[in-house]
Amino acid sequence: MKECDIVVVGGGHAGCEAALAAARMGCQVLLLTIDPQKIAQMPCNPAVGGIGKGHLVKELDALGGEMGVNTDKAGIQFRILNTRKGPAVRATRVQCDKELYATSMQETLANQENLTIVAGTVDRILTHNGTVTGVETSTGDTMATRAVVLTSGTFLKGLMHIGLTHLPGGRAGEPSAEHLSDCMLDFGFELGRLKTGTPPRLDRDTINFDVMAPQPGDPVPRPFSFKTHHISNPQIACHITFTNEQAHDIIKNNLDRSPMYCGVIESTGPRYCPSIEDKVVRFADKDSHQIFMEPEVLRGRSYYPNGISTSLPIDVQQAFVKTIAGLEHAVFLRPGYAVEYDYFPPR
Repeated sequence: MKECDIVVVGGGHAGCEAALAAARMGCQVLLLTIDPQKIAQMPCNPAVGGIGKGHLVKELDALGGEMGVNTDKAGIQFRILNTRKGPAVRATRVQCDKELYATSMQETLANQENLTIVAGTVDRILTHNGTVTGVETSTGDTMATRAVVLTSGTFLKGLMHIGLTHLPGGRAGEPSAEHLSDCMLDFGFELGRLKTGTPPRLDRDTINFDVMAPQPGDPVPRPFSFKTHHISNPQIACHITFTNEQAHDIIKNNLDRSPMYCGVIESTGPRYCPSIEDKVVRFADKDSHQIFMEPEVLRGRSYYPNGISTSLPIDVQQAFVKTIAGLEHAVFLRPGYAVEYDYFPPR
């Protein structure tokens, strides 16, 4: 049985910060994640910060966290939001190269003293007389520990939806963790179910940016971290386009094939990131919705159309996307999808 002071379960943003914070305090830390090659991956919007969230990253930085530093290493567009308002409500938002972000954070973790990374799926938290004593993985391996930090993201009994097709998974191409939720229920924790979604990814070379409005970053990039003195990456523009009534009609005419509107998904979605289906239904008086065309990588072709998160069937996604100015000939690299997952209400 391996031994450590703290086991961190999951290698997303929260897991990376938890593992680094504990290791830097002198604890022996084991970071357990399904696939170490996917640590710090940005599976949805490859951006950091924005209103509210940007303040959180600044606080992490002030406390010695890594997210701000890593964002500065991977940033390809820096913008200060709300510049016409007072300093208290301004916020930094950075578009990142998601591949550079992940490799840079993985490097930081690999070089951190007191931190070991192990591939595995945690099935059970082991206890004795009400005290945590270790974890057990899906392969039967056990690790002794004095504390466990759960940062499981969308992986607890994750179920992905594209139209009326669904399959288990925490995100595209990765399995879910099927048993840890049951263990937590046995401990008496309340269990809830959340849902989130992501838009299709589009091939840059099939997008007509000439009919879109460019959205450049700030002329002089201002770093996220107080430790960063210079931004070295090339800076590139995003672009803005809009949905239209034709796109909305296609979406409305296919709501019976949407898992959110035919009763397949009943869990709660994020308040400030509604799907395009939700926007069309809830804001029926609007004849268009803004879309930000955002690059996912500096040297690659994948674009993220921010504003059209969807779980509609692939044929419907392709049909409504082709009505949008500049996307008439857009080729899908990957369809949009929704994922449901377990969580533990923090109340």
